[in-house]
Amino acid sequence: MFEYSAPLDLLTDRTILITGASDGIGKVCAKIFADHGASVILLGRTQSKLEQVYDEIEAQHPGRVIIHPLDFSVATMEDYQVLASSLDEQFDCLDGLLHNAALLGIRSPIEFYPDQQWRELMQVNVNAAFYLTKALLPALSRSTDARLIFTSSSVGRVSRAYWGAYAVSKFAIEGLMQTLADELRNTTSIRVNSLNPGGTRTNMRRDAYPAEDPATQPTAASLMPVYLYLMSPDARSLHGQAINVRDFNPGK
Repeated sequence: MFEYSAPLDLLTDRTILITGASDGIGKVCAKIFADHGASVILLGRTQSKLEQVYDEIEAQHPGRVIIHPLDFSVATMEDYQVLASSLDEQFDCLDGLLHNAALLGIRSPIEFYPDQQWRELMQVNVNAAFYLTKALLPALSRSTDARLIFTSSSVGRVSRAYWGAYAVSKFAIEGLMQTLADELRNTTSIRVNSLNPGGTRTNMRRDAYPAEDPATQPTAASLMPVYLYLMSPDARSLHGQAINVRDFNPGK
């Protein structure tokens, strides 16, 4: 696993928005980014869970965390514009956007995949990422060193049977990342990458592999050196890359 000795002021004066911030990897990212100096914006659909994370961060880093409940399954472009306008009033720019929220959906052959579940998963995993990114690109463009990270998956790079809408949605996310990276390469300071965390001890992993012993998978906390590095000034040269946490080595 990648090792990175991050100073506690690594992300000082940076403002980072994390989706899916109420649980799993998103929650740990929010806390570790704040620990290293960032102001963090927590997005999620369950206000009570967001408030718990808010309280934990606020107790350690007063004034450096806000929450914005948003249900991606029903949010409209107007909802994303309201969010963007609210952030514009509170911050000069946005220095980081981590797309972490996603639905797993059912495991099923494509032939029998339920239509409604397919639409809902695509809305949350793909359309929401598009709408949110589109709304926040102006704020990201105002940063002198911004990061845009899309969470990918191994089945979004080489698919497997029965992974259905989830796998297809992650392929779409890879395409969105590549398109944006090419568009923004020479016109902004935004560095765009995708990141596959691999199997991790989260609720989503438990739902995908109910018979698996969770202790065989790494914790979300153990992945944080990679997430910190990618959000830091040290990652300025990485752009348009499909990164795997398990074999990450920026020196190669």
